[in-house]
Amino acid sequence: MYKQILCPIDGSNTSNCGMTEAINLAKIHHAKLRFLHVVDTYFPILDANGDLNVLYLADIQRSQGEKILKAAEDNALQSGVSADRKIAESIGDRVSTLIIKQAEEWPADLIVMGTHGLRGFARFMMGSDADAVVKQSHVPVLLVKTHS
Repeated sequence: MYKQILCPIDGSNTSNCGMTEAINLAKIHHAKLRFLHVVDTYFPILDANGDLNVLYLADIQRSQGEKILKAAEDNALQSGVSADRKIAESIGDRVSTLIIKQAEEWPADLIVMGTHGLRGFARFMMGSDADAVVKQSHVPVLLVKTHS
C-alpha cells in the first residue's frame, strides 16, 4: 500500500518513536524509507565582537544532523530495511513547512512522525509541527505518541 515513507527525525525520544514505527511500516510494505532532518540556520545571537557567528553554529547543527540520520539509517538496516537520508536547511522557516515540501518533492505517500501529544497550555506554548503537518499535508500522516 505505501511505497515511499517520509520520517522526519531530530534525535529526540519522540522522533525515535516515530522512527521505529516508520521502519516497521517500511518493512511490512516493502516501502522506500527516507529520514529527514531539518537544520535551522537562523540564529539571532551575537558573538563577543557583536557580529553574527552563524557559520560555526550551522556547521555544528549539520554535523549533529548527520549523526542523527546515520543512527536512524543503521537502525533501519538492523531491521532489514534500507533507507536514505536527507538534511533540509531552513533560515527560520517552520519545520512543518520543510517536511511538507520534502513530502511533495520526493514524493512520499505517507509521513510518519513522533508527537508529544501535548494539550492545553503546553501545546499553546510549544506549538506543534506535527499538527501543522497534519493540517497541510496532501498525503496521510501517522502520528506516533511518545511512550510515557
